[in-house]
Amino acid sequence: MEGIYLSKVYFIKNSESDYNKLGKDALELLKKIVSETGHQFEKEVPIKVHFGEKGNKTFIPAKCYDEIINYLKEKGVSPSYIETNVLYRGSRTTTELHMETAKAHGFTQIPIIIADGDIGTEYDEIEINKEHIKKCKIGKEYGKYRQFIVMSHFKGHVEAGFGGALKQLAMGFAARGGKLEQHSGISPVVDAEKCIACGICVDKCNFDAIQIPDTAVIDDNKCVGCAGCIAVCPKGAIKNVWGGSHFLEKLPEYAYGASKDKDIIYISFVHNITKECDCAGTSMKPITDNIGVLAGKDPVALDTACLDLVQKSSGEKLFEKGRASLRHAEKIGLGTMEYQLIEINKRY
Repeated sequence: MEGIYLSKVYFIKNSESDYNKLGKDALELLKKIVSETGHQFEKEVPIKVHFGEKGNKTFIPAKCYDEIINYLKEKGVSPSYIETNVLYRGSRTTTELHMETAKAHGFTQIPIIIADGDIGTEYDEIEINKEHIKKCKIGKEYGKYRQFIVMSHFKGHVEAGFGGALKQLAMGFAARGGKLEQHSGISPVVDAEKCIACGICVDKCNFDAIQIPDTAVIDDNKCVGCAGCIAVCPKGAIKNVWGGSHFLEKLPEYAYGASKDKDIIYISFVHNITKECDCAGTSMKPITDNIGVLAGKDPVALDTACLDLVQKSSGEKLFEKGRASLRHAEKIGLGTMEYQLIEINKRY
């Protein structure tokens, strides 16, 4: 490995189901990174999390964040939770529903910021000029902050292979139109059989991109991909097309845009490892043993380490599809897949 730069990834083993201890592990790793890097926190530091879809039982619960929240407050830092609205129709499609879900799942310790507005259409464009994405649509509120703690639940994902730090950046920072851009082309599609020609989507579109001769029709030349129409359609007749071309490369490009010029510490819980992600509004069973908590400053190295540990633990090539995103992330300069895994002993 001589001559190859290795990113440091810190690791605490924890196979238990005690979420209080899991939170303490996360704090130990955060303190380690702060000590090793001389990290100085700014006055306000949002924590990027996933609140879990209504009906999901295996998302990382709110109590896992208590230790870090208290630590930040002790250091005079004002923490908040930050997220964006989802692209699909569910319990987190609008800010109102999203906030209700977050609070129902126990995320009440600190203020919540939904970064892309009431229906996911408020964003800043971040220029990256990569192979597939030239400008990223990033939730507008993210632009107010330079530092973040991105806390991820490492688990499976149907399209991405796995969800971890890269997905928290790419999907979690993107406004609804940015999510749409990653998953497919720009414009949503209309299911004419479901459309009732109510005109709500026309009224909500700021770009005059929708007309209703008989049912709603979206003009691809005018549509900017904000996907606000998806959120307001009362019949769910407007939707995105999942699994668009080059998704596994678009995702790391969006992660690059989300982290551009930001100072981020990444922490990942490799617990409750399910086949699908926390966006699935259903109860799922873990498919392999709990592993622990990992952290670092390089999201590519962190996700690679998480993936390697899951595959080693399971004895199977679980989530291998996602390694294509890691290779592309390394190619575009987001981080390195070469890492040094440093196991930390617990202090409690």
